[in-house]
Amino acid sequence: MSKLMSPAVLRDLTLRNRTVVAPMCQYSAVDGLANDWHFVHLGRFALGGFGLVIAEATGVVPEGRISYADLGLWKDEQIAPLARIVDFLHAHGAAAGIQLAHAGRKASTPVSWIGPEQLATEQQRAALGYERWQPVAPSAVPHSPTNPDFQMPIELDQAGIRRVVDGFAAAARRADKAGFDTVEIHAAHGYLLNQFLSPLANRRTDAYGGSRENRMRLVLEVTEAVRAVWPASRPLLVRISAVDWHPEGWTIEDSVVLARALKARGVDAVDVSSGGFDGARVAVAADYQVPFARAVREGADIPTMAVGLLGDPARAEAILADGDADFIALARGALDDPNWPLHAQRQLGSKDYGLWPRQARRVAERDRVLGLLPA
Repeated sequence: MSKLMSPAVLRDLTLRNRTVVAPMCQYSAVDGLANDWHFVHLGRFALGGFGLVIAEATGVVPEGRISYADLGLWKDEQIAPLARIVDFLHAHGAAAGIQLAHAGRKASTPVSWIGPEQLATEQQRAALGYERWQPVAPSAVPHSPTNPDFQMPIELDQAGIRRVVDGFAAAARRADKAGFDTVEIHAAHGYLLNQFLSPLANRRTDAYGGSRENRMRLVLEVTEAVRAVWPASRPLLVRISAVDWHPEGWTIEDSVVLARALKARGVDAVDVSSGGFDGARVAVAADYQVPFARAVREGADIPTMAVGLLGDPARAEAILADGDADFIALARGALDDPNWPLHAQRQLGSKDYGLWPRQARRVAERDRVLGLLPA
């Protein structure tokens, strides 16, 4: 069996393989509630053979959403629609994860495909769950002073910081009730926890700003609060931006230090991405973030997920075999091919169609006739 398709264990959770669907915002919820779109969007990845499917960035408080159309877990009414999705993922062999998030100063932004003409009347706005609010942040500095989609945020005070920590913990409890196998704390891509980490956004002079230790404080407090309420038998993940791609920003050396601190607080794997701040100069190419996953894995002695333009099965296999990462996470690649693990398994030489849903295993007959089976 290939490394990519081999089982993996995190605490008491066994994943059927090392393929992961990374969180992808769908901007399709009303009042934070999952609906049929989310059910089909996420469910198809279980049918496609992925080992772990992670639901999109989910607001832990209403003002923590990137947009008014994001999923949420700030109230109990949001549990049941998510539990329906979890049950389907489990029924078809995939583990279920959810990313808990707070957008900070990047909150309350528009949905790109919904224009003013679709929000012209109160009835239209109500149907879409339209809301607009003033974001919060570590400092009163906007994400981009030239982009009107981003507002001037309010600097969080101590009570606001406590609301964030409590919000993450409460959302984790609801994720447990919904049956999720793992939660991922979102500390990447220029959102709130990443804003506290990065000197590009954090200008504070109190215990949450200044030194790296202080800038890490909120992420670690959130991690401790979530780990305290999340079942000990289930793994906890954190997504980080390994670098800001900015000369004055967060570095890979900072990420290694952070990953060590996260591991000490009960984090089981780090999902290693990068970027998220205005002014970044990102050198994008296939597999461009893999070196970051390796650096964190080696420097902190913790399992990592590689993510970012990873679509070639042979290359994914090599990444795992070479020790660059422990899991391969796809986002846009999964959208392009929801059956990517099934196709990867065949490309890597397997003649076993047991990963396919029973209703779809006649594909093997087609492949045999067309000579697509491995020699």
